[in-house]
Amino acid sequence: MQLKQDFFEQLPEFYSQVFPLGISNPHWLAWSQDAADLINIDAPSEALLQGLSANAAVDGASYYAQVYSGHQFGGYSPQLGDGRSIILGEALGPQGAWDVALKGGGPTPYSRHGDGRAVMRSAVREFLVSEALHHLHVPTTRALAVIGSDLPVWRETQETAAITVRLAKSHIRFGHFEYFCHSERGAPDKLTQLLNFTIKQHYPELSCDAAGYKAWFTRVVANTAKMIAHWQAKGFAHGVMNTDNMSILGDSFDFGPFAFLDTFKEDFICNHSDPEGRYAFGQQPGIGLWNLQRLAQALSPIIPSDDLVAALNQYQVVLVQEYLTLMRAKFGLVVGDSTEAQDNLDLELMGGFTRLMERNQLDYTNTWRRFGSVDPNANTSALRDDFIDVNGFDTWYQAYQQRLGKVVDVAQWQAERNQVNPKYILRNYLAQEAIVAVEEGNLTPLHELQQVLKNPFNEQAEFAHLAKRPPDWGQGLIMSCSS
Repeated sequence: MQLKQDFFEQLPEFYSQVFPLGISNPHWLAWSQDAADLINIDAPSEALLQGLSANAAVDGASYYAQVYSGHQFGGYSPQLGDGRSIILGEALGPQGAWDVALKGGGPTPYSRHGDGRAVMRSAVREFLVSEALHHLHVPTTRALAVIGSDLPVWRETQETAAITVRLAKSHIRFGHFEYFCHSERGAPDKLTQLLNFTIKQHYPELSCDAAGYKAWFTRVVANTAKMIAHWQAKGFAHGVMNTDNMSILGDSFDFGPFAFLDTFKEDFICNHSDPEGRYAFGQQPGIGLWNLQRLAQALSPIIPSDDLVAALNQYQVVLVQEYLTLMRAKFGLVVGDSTEAQDNLDLELMGGFTRLMERNQLDYTNTWRRFGSVDPNANTSALRDDFIDVNGFDTWYQAYQQRLGKVVDVAQWQAERNQVNPKYILRNYLAQEAIVAVEEGNLTPLHELQQVLKNPFNEQAEFAHLAKRPPDWGQGLIMSCSS
């Protein structure tokens, strides 16, 4: 693993150097070769295990924790920072450089009296969701590995520490710009320095001047909108959309009490610490814009307000168009030149279907997967039997067939639906079952689940039980932020 240190060398006031603390009896719990290929690692090794568990130095690593601030549940926190994540540097690979971070590597100056550790259950969940989202074609950070240990840590009860090795094209967050927007911290000079670095590293086709800044912020708005459109189409609830958890690249980032929808609920809350539903599933598009507005405020010392507003005005446009593209693929709808009238009709058709799903308490993923067995030319649909409100479904289905038109090759149409509507998602109860098995010393369920999630659109008949609706205890699990 070849490391470079652009952030460390060019932005010395944007982090604190801190060395991780090793964990006892380190051992591989999970490994993603797909992620390893991104940074030219052929296979896990004992030397790599010792280095990534912080029991030995990694060649070329600088070890630092970044400082930033952010809006958490709507309130501004003036200083946050990497409380349990320590970055080694940027690893070179065939597709560019990736930050390598040890999440759970011990305390940093930003731990706020915490121990800087991650517990095994949260480390496994972060690993699984990072890789699951990637294979669902959702923009995301990646996870190279989970390293377990016998080091005891205390949360509600005694647990064991683990480290998730995270890969990110960048760890720069909205909160970085919020931290340096205050005059006592050197704004606008520090803001300009950070912005120029971000553009040169991640948007090199843009210039570091007024025109480039406007184009850059427009790109950030668009990338964020596209990411959230993917969340809504895939039924993914992030759970903690604080501005310090928002990537400047529009990648899904910092996973805590996330969940994929089981039974469809627009107001589904996956975070035990969010009883008012600020970050409920259906609120995510609005929160994305709110977070971008906070970023715009932070950038106002160096980017004219007219440019910021113009970019923000594109958020809904991009979000809707990306969502329409994704959902039309799920429904099998074809559109030529998209018009506002056609878009509105399609949005109403889509909304009608999700409202039917909610009223009939249907499983989000499994209902979409059923489109792969639908004959769209038939007078009745195989989907009809899933609905209690058959009259409501029949009315919707007639409108859907009228919009769809005659399908010439039904088999091809069905196959295409199965290429965009996954059979397998990371259901919370499956993650929990894998975690319990790991606690008992059995890694097989975890590795099988990882393998299934690598191919979410394939039938994988031997694992069909992993596509079933959750049992009663696993339906709509709400998780805590504890890790």
